[in-house]
Amino acid sequence: MKIQQHKFSKAKGWEVIRDGQFDPALSNFIIVFGSTELLSDKTVYDEIRSIYPNATILLNSTAGEIIDTQVNDDSISLTAILLEKTTIKTAIIQVQHEQDSFTAGKALAMQLDPNDLRNVLVIADGQKVNGSDLVDGLQSSLPKEVIITGGLAGDGARFAKTVIGLNEAPLEGRVAAIGFYGNNITINYGSVGGWDSFGHERLITKAKQNVLYELDNKPALDIYKKYLGDYAKDLPLSGLLFPLSIRNEDYNSSLVRTILAVNEEDKSLTFAGNMPEGSYARLMTANFDRLIEGASNAAQKTMDGNKKKPDLALLISCVGRKIVLNQRIEEEVEVVRNIYGNETAITGFYSYGEICPSLDEKCDLHNQTMTITTLTEE
Repeated sequence: MKIQQHKFSKAKGWEVIRDGQFDPALSNFIIVFGSTELLSDKTVYDEIRSIYPNATILLNSTAGEIIDTQVNDDSISLTAILLEKTTIKTAIIQVQHEQDSFTAGKALAMQLDPNDLRNVLVIADGQKVNGSDLVDGLQSSLPKEVIITGGLAGDGARFAKTVIGLNEAPLEGRVAAIGFYGNNITINYGSVGGWDSFGHERLITKAKQNVLYELDNKPALDIYKKYLGDYAKDLPLSGLLFPLSIRNEDYNSSLVRTILAVNEEDKSLTFAGNMPEGSYARLMTANFDRLIEGASNAAQKTMDGNKKKPDLALLISCVGRKIVLNQRIEEEVEVVRNIYGNETAITGFYSYGEICPSLDEKCDLHNQTMTITTLTEE
């Protein structure tokens, strides 16, 4: 695997971050992360296509772009990859309504040849897709041994419009999947949060998919506001600072969920992933050092049992972490670099949800984690 990396900003134009010393026309896979504003300009895709005429090009909007150890806003991070021994195949689908997410996941999986499939990288619209249902749909139709990783596209802290493109200028409502094939590609993953729990654990007594109505038979929004105090007036944005951890007695690990919207009329909360009735929920708050340590631990998980450093590390971290860490945000990327050293290319973005297997190997939608997928060609 050979890699080139470039960054674009309005102030400086295109800059070289990593020069892979190969003809761009030989690239077969391009990953582009950028702001919604920049990627909505069709000329951006046209320019990239002219430089990389033979590549599969994946683009998505973000809540912040990662390239090397930089975290940028209102930029474009481009990673051009020459896969020398690995085949990729792609799938894309349009989702009109959130309730179609499970069907969309199944349809994506059916577009991919299951034979010799090692990994599926999936990037979904962060506003129109229920990430939990999408993942369930994918898993229902893919071979069990296939690793599914990815995330939900972002739009800064605006939560207004996310766009994705696969060999086209990005559009709303898209879900794209890249399948990696062959015995020469090694995929590893790690996903860690680092948040601290506080308050009482409460039973989810009324919920429908990702909308939470009641905790302990009381309006969910009222309970949430009580805990948030002065932060309540800034909901839903302040909800990024106080996610919920959900636990099911039949499940081996907990999941974290982030608020996307509040409804004052029915006192409900809408989350980025499903909130199953009968599960237990508990509020969480930030611990700066543990968040950064969590990023380091996620990188270390990808290295467990592996002596060779990865060729590429794809970092997908939650927008909530970016808001909390603020001026310290690059620290969570720098600790990842410390694990891999300088030979590994790093790219990624801040998301509205992260997709990765959990401890029991079941793939889930996560929030408020640093999730890392590494790719290495043998």
